[in-house]
Amino acid sequence: MSKGRKNGLPKHVAIIMDGNGRWANRRAMPRFFGHRQGVKALKTAVRYASNQGIAVLTVYAFSTENWTRPQDEVKFLMDLMHKTFVQEIEELRREGVRIQLIGDRSTLSPDILKVWNQAEELTKDNTGLVLNVAFNYGGRQEITKAAQRLAEQVARGEITVEDITPEKIDTLLYTHKTPDPDLIIRTGGEMRLSNFLLWQAAYSEFYVTDVLWPDFGEGDFAQALQAYQARERRFGQVSAKEQS
Repeated sequence: MSKGRKNGLPKHVAIIMDGNGRWANRRAMPRFFGHRQGVKALKTAVRYASNQGIAVLTVYAFSTENWTRPQDEVKFLMDLMHKTFVQEIEELRREGVRIQLIGDRSTLSPDILKVWNQAEELTKDNTGLVLNVAFNYGGRQEITKAAQRLAEQVARGEITVEDITPEKIDTLLYTHKTPDPDLIIRTGGEMRLSNFLLWQAAYSEFYVTDVLWPDFGEGDFAQALQAYQARERRFGQVSAKEQS
């Protein structure tokens, strides 16, 4: 569908999965319970996105800032990620999902890297939903690394300063293999990006819901898609209504 008109389904949906801790606190449970329930919500979201024919789903799983959380929580999250992928990877492969890690791999432990590498290798030939998992991810860090690589290329004489364009920067981002997100969903009611896809979100539509991530189900996902479809995306252009 052309720009400036009502939309069909988004090709790329990104989700800031917020509210696990608050979900647990409201039930007088440790935060760990919220993270476990959050994994169930993620499985539901992946299945729903795949069934709806969405091409790319990007989820914010662990930010570079999350390392400052209490160490017992960080360790639990690492163990939960490892266990989840070990248990779910075969089903994801059968369902045609292709997994990609977007984030800084340089500071991850060998055990964590092994899990990611296995997941990517097992699903690399799948042609269904692309599942980008933003893990050890930060938008500012991503842009900084791209700028550093460009500076190195200029210093080596491989490119000139004039060669640096938005398109060139795009090729150096973690998401260079996928289009920018059409829709960014944030659960938990907070109205901020939290260092997520800062470059890629330039013209994304935003949908914020008060529903906490562990409670985010297919009906909530459907409401977000319906809200997106009702919007007019102008990409800096004049509204079609104003032109008529």
